[in-house]
Amino acid sequence: MERLANAEGLVVSQKKEWGEILTGFETRNRYRILDTQGQELFLAAEEGGNLLLRWFLKALRPFTVQVRSMDNVSLLRVKRPFRFFFHEAVVSDAAGRVLGTIRRRFALLRRIYTVTDSHGREICELFGPILHPWTFEMRQGGVAQGKICKKWSGLLKEGFTDADNFGVTFQPGWSDEHKALLLGAVFLIDFVHFEKR
Repeated sequence: MERLANAEGLVVSQKKEWGEILTGFETRNRYRILDTQGQELFLAAEEGGNLLLRWFLKALRPFTVQVRSMDNVSLLRVKRPFRFFFHEAVVSDAAGRVLGTIRRRFALLRRIYTVTDSHGREICELFGPILHPWTFEMRQGGVAQGKICKKWSGLLKEGFTDADNFGVTFQPGWSDEHKALLLGAVFLIDFVHFEKR
């Protein structure tokens, strides 16, 4: 995770296959994770899962996303159990040690998630204003410390696929564990808010 510790920000780019583009049938999500200079850091892919769950539950399906180094070494696991409401994901390191959890909170006109460490202490809140549907601010004590922002992929890609690109900016000095949790939050936000239903 040394490469994550040195990153000031990330670009998470979803990869789509032609079969999915042409048929519209949802396949397992795959992502490339780059630094802000465009250097590839990691690959991530949805693992396991059931064809029927992908077909019927679509974006609500439970998932496990494995984050691997460029030489295929497992680094992180993001696991989401099935939930209709109050979505959550647990982020673990390669040894299976839980780093923390991302949980959606109840809010009428906003999208709010709480990011907690392995001891249940709140690290930050992800706040998605209703009038800015592409942005989630990372807030500590009500003060913005960074953000997760879905980026426009172009008319053809946006029109024919649900492939998404996200930019993530961090506050200087954040630990690699906190950055790993926010990377896990990107996958949860992608499934909950930007997958086709």
